[in-house]
Amino acid sequence: MTVTVHQFPCLSDNYGFLVRDDATGLAACVDTPDAGAILRELKALGWKLDLILNTHWHPDHAGGNAEIKAATGATVVGPQEVERLGQAPDRIVSGGDAVMLGRTQFEVIESGGHTLGHVAYFDAADKVAFVGDTLFALGCGRLFEGAPEQMWASLQRLAALPDETTVYCAHEYTASNARFALSVDDDPALKARTDEIFAARERGEPTVPTSIGLEKATNPFLRAPRLAPKMGLVGVPDHQAFAAVRQAKDAFKG
Repeated sequence: MTVTVHQFPCLSDNYGFLVRDDATGLAACVDTPDAGAILRELKALGWKLDLILNTHWHPDHAGGNAEIKAATGATVVGPQEVERLGQAPDRIVSGGDAVMLGRTQFEVIESGGHTLGHVAYFDAADKVAFVGDTLFALGCGRLFEGAPEQMWASLQRLAALPDETTVYCAHEYTASNARFALSVDDDPALKARTDEIFAARERGEPTVPTSIGLEKATNPFLRAPRLAPKMGLVGVPDHQAFAAVRQAKDAFKG
């Protein structure tokens, strides 16, 4: 089994993702940030849309559901919270569920914190994960609804995936995340990575996707327990170290 992932920019800093099960030709879009852009990409590719996979309820992730469903007949799959936009998903999923796209199985991973019901989708056979706004390249989502304990647990579920897992996060925030990371971490691997990031962005190139292994090695939010002593925190639980890093990022002006 293999999948083909087509990534494209939309809105101001979102990425759209179309995923094709190569065995059957059926496709899914992960979130619906821009219905017009998604439908144009589908037409250009000649793909048949079978599923809409929502990660959470925010309008820049589920706001295009109705238009795309009307145009394609696709089944909307997502967490219960998506109903906050006016219409519940056709199928409600939560952590531990499985979703089939043709012959490709996606595991639904609980990843709340940015929103309470946020989920991620993981294709174990191809080692591909779509993580919405939970994990970013060198970053993580703001805690708009959840507590640090919940978000830390969600990040640990994602960190437990194989290091070679390709991670598709939903926004191009990496340069900003890199500037913050350098303010709290002087690890040489981070410096080397941020140099590559800044150069890529100057060339107009995307920094998504990333990988689980790369994020574990350099992402300050996943490295929070190691960074805690540098922040004057000794002997605190891991989720408190994470909370301190998240608070520092929220206040960061660089």
